[in-house]
Amino acid sequence: MKKFQLLLLFIFSFTIGLFAQGIVKEKQVIKSAILNREVHYSIYLPNDYNTSDRAYPVTYLLHGYGDADDGWIQFGEINRLADEGIKSGKMPPMIIVTPDGFTSFYINAADGSMNYEDFFIKELIPHIEKTYKVKAERKYRGIAGLSMGGYGALMYALKYPNLFVASAPLSAAVWTDNDIVNLSDNMYNSLFGSSMGKNLKGKDRLTAAWQANSPMAIIEKKTTAELSTVKYWIDCGDDDFLTVSNSELHIVLINKKVPHEFRMRDGAHNWTYWRTGIVDALSFIGDNFRQK
Repeated sequence: MKKFQLLLLFIFSFTIGLFAQGIVKEKQVIKSAILNREVHYSIYLPNDYNTSDRAYPVTYLLHGYGDADDGWIQFGEINRLADEGIKSGKMPPMIIVTPDGFTSFYINAADGSMNYEDFFIKELIPHIEKTYKVKAERKYRGIAGLSMGGYGALMYALKYPNLFVASAPLSAAVWTDNDIVNLSDNMYNSLFGSSMGKNLKGKDRLTAAWQANSPMAIIEKKTTAELSTVKYWIDCGDDDFLTVSNSELHIVLINKKVPHEFRMRDGAHNWTYWRTGIVDALSFIGDNFRQK
């Protein structure tokens, strides 16, 4: 009888483990003094979060232009994909935070209307580390994102290498100086008017604000040693309108002799591409969380 009970307990535990799912909390709120408003974020917690005494590494996962904090959950299915990645051992258990970045490009606006970068670094990260069971150390903190969020993930890693061990920009919205100079007026004002300066034309767009937030410019100014402290995973589809600029980013890093991973898979600028790439990106970040 005792053996039978033990067998049932084993089967029950195995079944629970087989179908265990992570915890998703959508539309959590942080009151930001810097932005003078409430900011939503959604968060994924590993399935044993409420039963374990351990703290977890964390990855900040940034959405693209026009989405919100729940984009990675609703369209990216990040909870399902993270469950599968953790269960398979491809990625270690981690907390995943998806904040609402509005249309900020995750930087401080040149006109002072939204200092999102200050909010993220000075308020959001401390809030997450105070509220949840997070390993509050650089070696357990990663950042990733798609499109506008890929740009944000790249920029934060370049600007704050003391905060992030690894960065995984997918289809990153990066442009060269030439791209910005030749962008249509409507597109420029729509995307960069607030963050870089409104109604600018041609080379007048290459302002101090642009240079301070151009990944290419930042990479050129930093030394190879400075750039190599963060591990980079860069991924962009071969049919993406950002293929060329991501390839140029790859070349700039090669020329600076910065170790990084570059992937160009079959696909375009869409959720199908990002869903099929995010586990590899998180696995790359997770490998940097693991002790060698």
